[in-house]
Amino acid sequence: MLLLRATLLLAVQITVRPVGSPAQQPRPAQSNPAFREIVAPVARILSGDRAFQTVNYIQQFYRDPGSRGFDAALDTVTRILVAAGYVREDQARPTDRLTYRVESRPLSRPAWSPLDASITLVGEREPLEQWSTNHNMLASNSWSTPTEGITAEIVPAGAPDVKGKIVFIDVGGTGGGGGRRGGGGVPAGAVGVLQAQILPAYNQQEKNRTALGFRGMAYDSVNKAWTIFLSLAAKERLKAAMAKGPVQAHVVVRAVSEIRPERTLVAEIRGSIAPTERFVYSAHVQEPGANDNATGVALLAEMARTAAVMLKAGQVNPGRTITMLWGVEISSTQRYISEDSVRRKGITWGMSLDMVGENTALTGGTFLIEKMPDPSKVWVRGEDQHTEWGAGRPMTAKDIWPHYYNDFVKQRCVDQSVATGGAWVVKANPYEGGSDHTPFVSARIPGVLMWHFTDQHYHDDLDRIDMVSASELAHVGNCALATSLVLTAGNKPGYARAAIEEMAGIAERRLDAEGALSRVVLAAKDGIGRIPEDATKPDTTTAGALALQTTILEAWRDYYLGAIARIPEMTLPQLDLAAEVTAGQARVTKQAAEVLKTLRR
Repeated sequence: MLLLRATLLLAVQITVRPVGSPAQQPRPAQSNPAFREIVAPVARILSGDRAFQTVNYIQQFYRDPGSRGFDAALDTVTRILVAAGYVREDQARPTDRLTYRVESRPLSRPAWSPLDASITLVGEREPLEQWSTNHNMLASNSWSTPTEGITAEIVPAGAPDVKGKIVFIDVGGTGGGGGRRGGGGVPAGAVGVLQAQILPAYNQQEKNRTALGFRGMAYDSVNKAWTIFLSLAAKERLKAAMAKGPVQAHVVVRAVSEIRPERTLVAEIRGSIAPTERFVYSAHVQEPGANDNATGVALLAEMARTAAVMLKAGQVNPGRTITMLWGVEISSTQRYISEDSVRRKGITWGMSLDMVGENTALTGGTFLIEKMPDPSKVWVRGEDQHTEWGAGRPMTAKDIWPHYYNDFVKQRCVDQSVATGGAWVVKANPYEGGSDHTPFVSARIPGVLMWHFTDQHYHDDLDRIDMVSASELAHVGNCALATSLVLTAGNKPGYARAAIEEMAGIAERRLDAEGALSRVVLAAKDGIGRIPEDATKPDTTTAGALALQTTILEAWRDYYLGAIARIPEMTLPQLDLAAEVTAGQARVTKQAAEVLKTLRR
């Protein structure tokens, strides 16, 4: 099932920029003239090639929190900010609009930085694995060997004598989404462990036979051992050698564990009217891939540069603050939200940039906007399908709160797709969680995730620069930055009026689509009617099926009625747009009534 969905997604991909060729700058989107004065300069100034070059620099580093590579990534973003005119916050004047700061916190354990590693079977010339081609071969928190390395016999797990030997464990990894699990422990007396990995189905391990997911082991300052993970190809090669008799290996591990702080970089474009109200971007630095998440880090840096250029040129003047975070996934965003109650009150929108530059022809999948919970999270159907990453926590209608943000963000990306003649594919998926949008949603702050999935190299060490597209970075960056610049403008009543008109049209089309889906269900003789809040009492009657489909359509109607009601909040000071809201809501109510009638025919 997973591979089938990945194949279907691959079938609709676009041709993307080969590595090394110039990125084609997209034309300005034309579908909503009201926002063209922002969208057009963003498309001219934001450079996918600039972002791509930053990705290329960052992706060379293994980026555990607090590590040398993590800090190298933050330092290069800081240099980009300074060059663009951002001023260190403690040195900024009251009139400075562009500021940044670096926050430092102690880590609970030493920061781990890998430097090099290799394993070579004695008697063979070619290494079984080496750091230059397998960036994930070491479990984080592994200790170094002596400088010259160590040569020892390899024995299978469970061998009676492991003292001074290398233990081979032919199990391991995870069947889930990867991450830092699966390192295991090193048996007492052994010098180290070789552990085979089992990757999730979407990694297509039989095809990507040298791939390794990144994993960790517990920090142990007493038994200073190491764990090396084996790809499918390396495991089979080792097992073939062991089948012929005793095998020794020469292992070199170079890594350092140091007392270093965890750092978070925070940059801001201070709002001119309501500086305590803000749009917050978050891009996590840790995780060692190119797409995950050097692309998010680099693209947010390029967006910060672009916004600075536009501010200085007088092309934008945000009324609310735009905040940009670079740090540890989820925890940095969570701290930003929770550590200051006054700041928390002013956060109006959040956006996570995670895996935003994929060469989809090579990785699979497509660009996705993961929405904050709306009715598609409760009733998953039509184009709103969960990804292979996983559906996350089930939700009911009580978990939904009406808001315009999902559709506003998607429409900015649809506008960008229109600018490419539809070549850039834009899709959305129901809320799943797991990235930096999660703290926003958990705090009842509107938050979305911009990402790509399925990715056959998700969390594996084939996620290198050749899997990144400069054009894709430009597309995502254009719609992501346009979103915040429009929403934070504040003193543009025309923007809110245009958004109301736009949202009413989106609602009408959604109700039409949902009505079509409901009619298909009702036409099927085996349709089951069930309201999620009362799942213990399924109703398989025709009346029950009709009741469920009516509930779904009414939920969408109410969602958009509430969403339109909130759009005037975009203005500063908030304008009385009651007439426009009423007119937009009337369109939604009328369309819902017409669609509901079709269910009873």
